[in-house]
Amino acid sequence: MNVELLIQNGNKVYAPVVQEGITWDTERKGSPGKLTFTVIKDQDINFTEGNPVRLVVDGVKLFYGFVFSKKRDKQQNVTVTAYDQLRYLKNKDTYVYTNKTASDFIKMVADDYNLNLGTIEKTSYIIASRVEDNTTLMDMIQNALDLELMNKKTMYVLYDDFGKLTLKSLENMKVGVVIDEETGENFDYTSSIDSQTYNKIKLVYENEKTGKREVYIAQDSNNMNNWGILQYYDTLQEGENGKAKADALLSLYNVKTRNLKITNAFGHLSVRAGSMVVVNLNLGDIAVQNFMLVEKCKHIFNESEHKMDLTLKGGEFIA
Repeated sequence: MNVELLIQNGNKVYAPVVQEGITWDTERKGSPGKLTFTVIKDQDINFTEGNPVRLVVDGVKLFYGFVFSKKRDKQQNVTVTAYDQLRYLKNKDTYVYTNKTASDFIKMVADDYNLNLGTIEKTSYIIASRVEDNTTLMDMIQNALDLELMNKKTMYVLYDDFGKLTLKSLENMKVGVVIDEETGENFDYTSSIDSQTYNKIKLVYENEKTGKREVYIAQDSNNMNNWGILQYYDTLQEGENGKAKADALLSLYNVKTRNLKITNAFGHLSVRAGSMVVVNLNLGDIAVQNFMLVEKCKHIFNESEHKMDLTLKGGEFIA
């Protein structure tokens, strides 16, 4: 395994000697990619916060980001935390926009904040009007992507691809990796109706033109008898189709949630949060043999081995 880690400070590029255990963490939503490593003391290396960092393993470009923190120990070794471009989406702002898709909004934010764009696939749901006040850019974008999911039943993943913001649908995030008893050392599995399970959806819209409240309900009577009433309640914005959204939410949430975490799996460079991997495992009360979504992914690079920990979602699984 050939691991190339470089730090650039001005015109100088350093290839520091680092301790074993370089980690690269990604999450499907809400967090930037994070690279953590410890530089062994070297008087010739000089770098500071804001400097670019890149990680290439066996010729595969995995991470491009920037130093955000440095922590020294007694031996003057420096533990570095670097984040990719998504870190700048933690900035807060206020946006008011109309008649834009989620992909349109991403392009607008990237242009305003001088972020580098890669492949941005076109989303289809047009958001008639939306106000985002004192909210992180990341949450604004996720809200737009959630509206796409709720109204069109299509999930998209926003991530940084070696320095370029990238948006792809789940269908285009499949990788040829199989997680089974041979490739995953251990797993942690739970099932529940206590979190993100709803068998009744209630959406309301305050129609200012008519002065009336419009109510849209979708429910599953059988699961209401089995589990009791588990209600999801929300308000609609102008232009949203209440019935279609209620039906879509019911199809998404009217299931048990099953949480599956894989530890010390054989590492694959193609896997990151947002990837779709094949899982073939007997979990006791259920056998899984299908694609699952990687919600969280941690790669650990040691001198002679590459492992990864995965949190998975798919079908009735939720991270």
